Amino acid sequence: MTDTPQTDEQKTETTTGPDGFLPEAPDAFVEFAVRHEQLSRAVAQLARLAGTSAKKPIARLEKDLGGFEPAVTFLGQVKSGKTTLVNAMAGWPDLLPADVNPWTSVVTSLHIRPGGTRCVGNASFQLMKEAEWDRLIQKGGRLGELAERAGAEEEQEKIRAQVTALREKSKRRLGRKFELLLGQKHDYDSFDTELLERYICLGDDLDGTSGDPKETQGRFADITRSADLWLESPSAPVPMCLRDTPGVNDTFMMREQVTINAVRSSRFCVVVLSAHQALSSVDMGLIRLISAMPSRDVLIFVNRCDELSDPQNEIPQIEQSIRKVLSRNSGPEDAAILFGSALWAHLALSGDVPDSDRPGILAQRGAVPPGETLSETAWQASGLPALQAAIAAQISGTTGNALLRRVASDAGTVASGQQAANKVRISGEAQAEGMTMQDIRRELDSLVDRHTEAMARTLSTLTDGFRERADRAHAGFLHNASSALVRHLENYGPEQPWRFSPDGLRSRLRSAASVYETRARAAAHRHYTDAVTDIAEFYFRAFGKAVEGVRLSVPDTPDLPAPVGIAGSIALDFREGWLTSWWRRTRGYKAFARQFQDLISAETREFMENLKTGHTIDVTARLQSVLETLMSQNRDILYEIGDSRGDKDGLETLCLGADEAEKTRAIDDLLAEFEKLSADPENVRHAAQ
Repeated sequence: MTDTPQTDEQKTETTTGPDGFLPEAPDAFVEFAVRHEQLSRAVAQLARLAGTSAKKPIARLEKDLGGFEPAVTFLGQVKSGKTTLVNAMAGWPDLLPADVNPWTSVVTSLHIRPGGTRCVGNASFQLMKEAEWDRLIQKGGRLGELAERAGAEEEQEKIRAQVTALREKSKRRLGRKFELLLGQKHDYDSFDTELLERYICLGDDLDGTSGDPKETQGRFADITRSADLWLESPSAPVPMCLRDTPGVNDTFMMREQVTINAVRSSRFCVVVLSAHQALSSVDMGLIRLISAMPSRDVLIFVNRCDELSDPQNEIPQIEQSIRKVLSRNSGPEDAAILFGSALWAHLALSGDVPDSDRPGILAQRGAVPPGETLSETAWQASGLPALQAAIAAQISGTTGNALLRRVASDAGTVASGQQAANKVRISGEAQAEGMTMQDIRRELDSLVDRHTEAMARTLSTLTDGFRERADRAHAGFLHNASSALVRHLENYGPEQPWRFSPDGLRSRLRSAASVYETRARAAAHRHYTDAVTDIAEFYFRAFGKAVEGVRLSVPDTPDLPAPVGIAGSIALDFREGWLTSWWRRTRGYKAFARQFQDLISAETREFMENLKTGHTIDVTARLQSVLETLMSQNRDILYEIGDSRGDKDGLETLCLGADEAEKTRAIDDLLAEFEKLSADPENVRHAAQ
């Protein structure tokens, strides 16, 4: 269900600052965009030359190219300037409200696409589902459930009071429509600041006596789950999604899973810290989250360096401090760390850099090239160019290049298959021999089923092994935690504070996930290789020498999602006094240990299930999809070649001989183009040098 769209039929156009400053795209993205455009044109030309059956795999390749939109998720501290940084990355200094508190459960995704002018497009807001709201209202979210299991009446009462206040506030804002709104999706043709504030920003409580509730800031904030905004920018050479997240810790543990899901579907994460805060104890949730990702996919941006009094001496000290915290907490020690100022980037884009900031900007910038405007100087000093370049290099060098290589290789297979079909049609080769189309379809279906089922069995076995290892790690954690608590109580009594970190469990689960993913990738590659070998043999049995030129290659194993669910909070992460007060009321340490183990087991059940089921389903689906695409593509090519054998009397050849010869030459040129584009650009660059 959608809400009434916002008025304007035309997209809202936005201009640059007074001095016309517009940031340049990173070189890595510009280079990638050129290759992407070349490949898109070549695939489109192949679509015009291909036969009916071959058009299906080509359409899939065009969809893959057109759907490229790498996502970058921004995580950060409160008051770190994260939203201002996201606005600057998007090229819109005042796009997302940064001067009011964002609502805690909203992930805002900016879908930026290339365009001739800078303008905003559609907006979509997903509201909470009824089950999500019910869990919050009835049980107080995860913290409420934990307090209920522990029998902590006082803590339950606090949570119940907070939830009641939230419910009453929401009902005052939304009135009788409140229940009907749950689960809805509101779509708009355009958006502005006022609309955004209605959905993603906290607002004043309504007393029902004044004002139009539809136009009130924060009207839908309590029940908004995510926001998607579409924009066009002349400085965006390729599509990209920038995600502004609410964080990983809140009263009811609602936004943690929302943020984890955003990270899971992203290719790169930027952790935004404040130069005055660096990494403090409140950021352990952030460290846990990025520790589950490869360090190459994480970058730390230390913001608000414009507020440092002695940046030359303070910045090295801040970096050293951050790396110590990461090392001490098993974080990605070798993650890149950049320093800058989102405020300076904001001022540069606005074209309104005050003279009071000039000395700091010039000191940070160093030498200023002749003719450079103050906005350009502020932009360079802000650190945004370095941040954008790092993101562009990582994305284009991994996901982007992998996409181009795969599409070019697959397009080469389709083109060579089309050449084989043309050869059969023109020369009549393999018309009197080989398999009938009925035989081809029957045997091909059998081949597809055999390889699909074999790979499914292999991945299922690996998944079972991972789940068993995860269960052993979980059981060991429960035993160790309860035993350690009993020893503490026996030695020191209930008055002394007790700490037991769940990091050991996370470490063992990360290790198990790493082994599982390595084995799954290796097994998938073996199945891909076996499938290509059998397909090549089947081509020859079906059509003989006519298919000698068909180019088959073993597909690359895809990148697998990081097990970021490991970062989810566990009861022992909560330094809550009510846990201590709970065991003070319990008699008998041994009996208490069993209760404690049951409590932690129940608290970690969802955590473990998300890892053992959700993560493995994602890994299996991603690996199997490559095999399914391989089989589907070659099925269509085989059908195209088989259908070309129908010209038994030679009339089609007589009518289209000259055109067919020209088509063959054109496809030969495309084959050379696809071969060039499927090569690793780094290897091509080194060879040229």
